[in-house]
Amino acid sequence: MSTIQEITSAIAKLPKEQVAEIRAWLEERAEAEWDAQIEQDSRAGRLDHLINQALADHQAGRTKPL
Repeated sequence: MSTIQEITSAIAKLPKEQVAEIRAWLEERAEAEWDAQIEQDSRAGRLDHLINQALADHQAGRTKPL
């Protein structure tokens, strides 16, 4: 596999349109990884305290309708 330096050097030589395609792909990948991490955290109960806090704030009248 190529090193990061080789990859970045190759990207620097690409036309703007192809760099934009790579950027879009990287963004999609990052979003998918983020979604997967949130899903794992949710399944493991690591977000429960946030849910409970939001419900408590709502019940105490500290929220506004959207």
